[in-house]
Amino acid sequence: MSIENTEVVDESEHRTIELSVNGDTHQVRVKPNELLLNVLREKLHLTGSKYACGTGECRACSVLVDGEPTLSCLQLAITAEGKEITTVEGISDGRTLHEIQQSFLDTGASQCGYCTPGFVVMTKKLLEDNPSPTEEEIRDHLKGNICRCTGYNNIIDAVKKAAEETEAE
Repeated sequence: MSIENTEVVDESEHRTIELSVNGDTHQVRVKPNELLLNVLREKLHLTGSKYACGTGECRACSVLVDGEPTLSCLQLAITAEGKEITTVEGISDGRTLHEIQQSFLDTGASQCGYCTPGFVVMTKKLLEDNPSPTEEEIRDHLKGNICRCTGYNNIIDAVKKAAEETEAE
């Protein structure tokens, strides 16, 4: 027995919006209640941001909207129109990892990797605002990010390493 999708979609409710993501402009057709996370993952195929809790409590879905950390699992896609969205994919320079991403790799901070995009995005914002954070400032900034592997020490080490390397440039 198969289950068929019986949802009736009223096309008149859809709207075409323009999203600027990682420097590229995309026109996407969305429902009024469609979440930014779903549009990024399913329509733009940017799967770095993760769906985890769905309630904004773990930050695995974090992206930057106009430079500010945003929980894409709670934000409607239509409210992001006209704003610059940066996902974890946009932090790298093409195929070259950003210092933050490389430091997560070098220190073993990725572990299972599911929460890593959220940590990388939040670290990007932290280092933009404070290029030399103390360990206490790092822990405070990342306190809302949840790692189910519980390997926070490697994550803190990764942020410290990224800060050192970013500052050395």
